[in-house]
Amino acid sequence: MRGRTATVQGMWNRFFWALTFLLLAVLGSAGSSQGREITDMFGKKVSVRDVPRKVYSTSPPVTYMLYALDPAMLAGLNFPVRPWEKRYLRKNMQSLPVLGGWFGQGAIPNLEMILKINPEIVVTSSQDSAMKTKVDEGMKRMPMPVISVSLNSLADYPGAFSYLGGVLGRRARGEELAAYTRKVLAQMSALAASIPPGKRVSVYYAEGVDGLSTECDSSPHAELIPLVGGRNVHRCRSSNPMGMEKVGFEQVLLSNPEVILVMEDVFYRKIFSDPLWQRIKAVRNKRVYLIPREPFNWFDRPPSFMRLLGAKWVAGCLYPTIYRADMVKETQDFFRVFLQVNLTPQEVRALIHRQQ
Repeated sequence: MRGRTATVQGMWNRFFWALTFLLLAVLGSAGSSQGREITDMFGKKVSVRDVPRKVYSTSPPVTYMLYALDPAMLAGLNFPVRPWEKRYLRKNMQSLPVLGGWFGQGAIPNLEMILKINPEIVVTSSQDSAMKTKVDEGMKRMPMPVISVSLNSLADYPGAFSYLGGVLGRRARGEELAAYTRKVLAQMSALAASIPPGKRVSVYYAEGVDGLSTECDSSPHAELIPLVGGRNVHRCRSSNPMGMEKVGFEQVLLSNPEVILVMEDVFYRKIFSDPLWQRIKAVRNKRVYLIPREPFNWFDRPPSFMRLLGAKWVAGCLYPTIYRADMVKETQDFFRVFLQVNLTPQEVRALIHRQQ
């Protein structure tokens, strides 16, 4: 009897979701006739509302871009708001449903919840073709319009901000963020060009609680190092799109970096007292820096627009006598432009020097 009941229940569930798909598809096609046809950044044509009110993205970098463009249009999050993010984000964002997404480590979206929320447009993005294929296949099942943006590197961000601003009816805001992004990239390009190859500071990016995971020099996860004229000591080709390449301590010792950028608090707290790590030049010279993470990481994971501010911070860590930006003012300006948050100098110093 229980088996028959479960079977009937399963049939009703499938019927319910099939009916939901059909209804949303009909409503979507009716709504699209009142909108316009657009072409996404990969050449796909879709019909969208003139000014979408509910937008969902399948990846955190784009979700954060949507927040910067207009927090009110976000339909859902990829993962819950973390404790240290709350003070910088609008309260309505903290109550949004968590819809998941495709962003590595086996993460997938909750398609049933997305159907229930029914965003007027879905924005996808991926840094590798395999993930893009997976996302495209998954979104074929959804009745709402789906567009894709290219975000392979920070150089793509000005175009992405301009594109999304235009598509989503926030053109002026998109151009404002694109202009800021272009300015930062030009500054970093000029800095990097001014550093002779033989004078570039060597950098080790320490990930994981033991500091023995890192990124290859060509990895987008460590893009800021070459962007500001640094030299990533881990020369290799990434073994997988997620990175986190394992290395032995002897490898780090052999490369003897001048600067170490640290992801995890727990590793930063012990590196200066560890006899092994004290053998490395960066540790002896106190040039080990814990990467700021508020509200989103300034360097990586996820790789977001916060890296624009992170680039300035990294430049100051590597070349303090050449790049003399006032990081308190730069941070205040950045938070005001991208997050519409005003910070005091004391608040800025606390988030930059969070373990010092």
